[in-house]
Amino acid sequence: MILRRQREPLQLVDVPMPRPKKSEVLIRIEACAVCRTDLHIVDGELEKPKLPLIPGHQIAGVIESSGERVGVPWLGWSDETCHYCTTSRENLCDRALFTGYTIDGGYAEYCVADARYCHPLPDGYAFDEAAPLLCGGLIGFRALRMAGEARRIGFYGFGSSAQMTAQVAAAEGREVYAFTRDGDQSAQEFARKMGAIWAGGSSGAPPEELEAAIIFAPVGSLVVTALRNLAKGGVVVCAGIHMSDIPSFPYELLWEERSIRSVANLTRRDGDDFFAIARKSKIVTQRTNFALERANDALSALRAGEIVGTAVITI
Repeated sequence: MILRRQREPLQLVDVPMPRPKKSEVLIRIEACAVCRTDLHIVDGELEKPKLPLIPGHQIAGVIESSGERVGVPWLGWSDETCHYCTTSRENLCDRALFTGYTIDGGYAEYCVADARYCHPLPDGYAFDEAAPLLCGGLIGFRALRMAGEARRIGFYGFGSSAQMTAQVAAAEGREVYAFTRDGDQSAQEFARKMGAIWAGGSSGAPPEELEAAIIFAPVGSLVVTALRNLAKGGVVVCAGIHMSDIPSFPYELLWEERSIRSVANLTRRDGDDFFAIARKSKIVTQRTNFALERANDALSALRAGEIVGTAVITI
């Protein structure tokens, strides 16, 4: 499924089999989870993608030459020599390449990927179960680490990434407070099912003051809302790659050593640490599967807020 121009539907076309270059492997794709970043790319909110482009960066498949089950994440390559790469921040590399954005991705039968940036998939996960871990799981994990030692954490927006991050947080003994669209009872019930101890509308206040908040929804005003519910010294972590503008707010909301920070991409170390957790304890994902030729339907459902959990394209 190819994106020829932003703000237009993907097109189903036949393309030549990709050929791996040095350090790359050819992967037969079994499943590719749909991420809100895919939507931002298709809708033109993220500029300058490679065009034409095969989107998708939560790829689960099999290396053709070895039969190994692997996952391909968002970070597809970094130069390994710049200041950021040599200080354990390859996610900030100025020359980095990203799967499904500047490299063809997983809405296809095959892809090539740099073997150094792939992750072995844990046993016990079907391909469609493992695919959401490759971004929703990884970015949520990095955001959770940026929350530090906070015990009471608010999750604003409860979709693909939040459902996995809530399970990791609960297993660590943290309390998750889930905020959804006001009146969205099904999303709140889903959040409680996935480990939240409380769930309610985003315009309301939690029963306890939060020590940290993670903003999963791409809504800038939620940053201000979260600050209002944050204890002294707390942090608001913005987990998305794109967000609407953050409105102005009085300094008193930030005072008392509160902070706001963002998550940018991920590192291979994040993947190693996260998949070590996934091997020890099964991370459950609620999924809605779509055939490859229905990728536009999957994107439309995500855009309309109709997906509970994760949309996954199966090949």
